[in-house]
Amino acid sequence: MKRVCEVLGVARSNMAVRLARSPDWRDGRKARTPQDNGLVEEIQRHIGLLPSYGYCRVWALVRRDRAQHDAPPVNAKRVYRVMRDHGLLLSRCRQLQIPARRHDDLVAVLQSNQRWCSDGFEFRCDDGSPLRVTFALDCCDREAMSWAATTAGHSGNVVRDVMLAALEHRFGGADLAPAEIEWLTDNGSAYIAGKTRAFAQQIGLKPVTTPVRSPQSNSMAESFVKTIKRDYVAFMPKPDVPTAMQNLAIAFEHYNEQHPHSALKYRSPREFRQHQELLTQG
Repeated sequence: MKRVCEVLGVARSNMAVRLARSPDWRDGRKARTPQDNGLVEEIQRHIGLLPSYGYCRVWALVRRDRAQHDAPPVNAKRVYRVMRDHGLLLSRCRQLQIPARRHDDLVAVLQSNQRWCSDGFEFRCDDGSPLRVTFALDCCDREAMSWAATTAGHSGNVVRDVMLAALEHRFGGADLAPAEIEWLTDNGSAYIAGKTRAFAQQIGLKPVTTPVRSPQSNSMAESFVKTIKRDYVAFMPKPDVPTAMQNLAIAFEHYNEQHPHSALKYRSPREFRQHQELLTQG
């Protein structure tokens, strides 16, 4: 037995167990038939509304629904297996390796209202009308605090409106932030304008710009743009500007309330804020 096990490269204890098994022995792990019908229906319901979500975010949505209904939780690996077996996984996209300027600074911060970032994006409605969106994001909880959309360009007036709306959203009717908050942006003309920088300092924001040709220095805002375009703009009806504006408002609200974020342990921005408040009170 020893010589045979050495030749086969297996442990003698393993062979001894195998020889001691009865002829009708079956592997319980392979003989078990999982009952996945209910989970498949849950997954299909979620990806029917959000077809660009991968298995991690689908698992987060299933987990949230089950917690609200006091149902037993489900493991992320099981969600992956079920989606794989039923052909519900997203197809992998090959990422092109693009040389980029190295940036070692962290954009994320540990507490809310320490650093806000801002950027803009644009898309076209079905009738060809352009819509340009400017937004403000918290670099801790990722909440999109304010946004503005226009068919014109990203002007300083729009940026200042977004600044003020973010301040009012976080601090009510306050005219000044309780403590200085960094305002991280790129070097767009609307952000570096003298009026914009002066207004930022007036309401308690400290303007900070990224190095030239280093968009990853504002990576959180860039990632948010990718998420909004991929998960919302690509699927929402946008026949004209008024309809696109209405659906964009719904998209921002859904992002804040429902969208699971990997950096927030697959909680939505507002779920994360509520969780942080509970920890602070506890």
